[in-house]
Amino acid sequence: MSKSRVDASVLAAPVGFFDSGVGGLSVMQAARRILPHEDLVYFADSAHCPYGSKGGDFVRQRALSISRFLLERGAKAVVVACNSASEAALEFLRLTFPDLEIVGVEPAVKVAQRLSKNKKIGVLGTALTLKGRRFSRLLENFSCGMEVYTQPVAGLVELIEEGRFDSPRTSAILKKNLRPLLDKGIDTLVLGCTHYPLIKETIGAICGPRVEVIDTGEPVARQLWRRLVSTGRLNPGPGEGQSEYFSSGAAAAVTPVMRKIMADPALVVHQSPV
Repeated sequence: MSKSRVDASVLAAPVGFFDSGVGGLSVMQAARRILPHEDLVYFADSAHCPYGSKGGDFVRQRALSISRFLLERGAKAVVVACNSASEAALEFLRLTFPDLEIVGVEPAVKVAQRLSKNKKIGVLGTALTLKGRRFSRLLENFSCGMEVYTQPVAGLVELIEEGRFDSPRTSAILKKNLRPLLDKGIDTLVLGCTHYPLIKETIGAICGPRVEVIDTGEPVARQLWRRLVSTGRLNPGPGEGQSEYFSSGAAAAVTPVMRKIMADPALVVHQSPV
């Protein structure tokens, strides 16, 4: 096979994304805008959602199984579109698949550092993310001169997975968990879970106009673009990229929620990697 044909096959290969559920679609949305020619494959591990309350060993094994599935689909890169999975499994995956381009996510503390005027920021996330070593290192490296207040949230991911984006229960959980951060006088709020940007408007309404609400979708998508360019894997087009969706949960339950989020018709195929 000629080099040009090998290169063409690499360029045409899809990019894989995975999350404990539908939250990583907030990252995939940004990637679709920045990488319009790429084919994208998304895996929602809905049968095991949420990851934030699970142990690290369990999350690593799920991440390994799903990454292998995405590789079987021909993925040239994998985005761990989940803060909890990035905390528990990112380095493990990079050691396991040294030739695969793997991009993770982390709470946008670096962005908050630049944006905050009063140097008081809040971070809303899961317990696994906020207690993890990656997040601790992030604070050590980028929180100098700032007051950072963290708030672990329970029960919110499950409501988002059910498509209850603006339900009274969702608002009640948000108000309960945002109040301690707002009482500290934060002017910047970091959404430290990829599920939370899906209800960013509701969060912003509760926080008010004086608080800047930021997430990691676009920074992660831009990092993915940079990595594909630097490794010669970026698909330059022409042609519009296609998307595929898989879930370890019941497709009939996941499909209507995904259709609330994605512009393209989200036909979800049930798949349970082992």
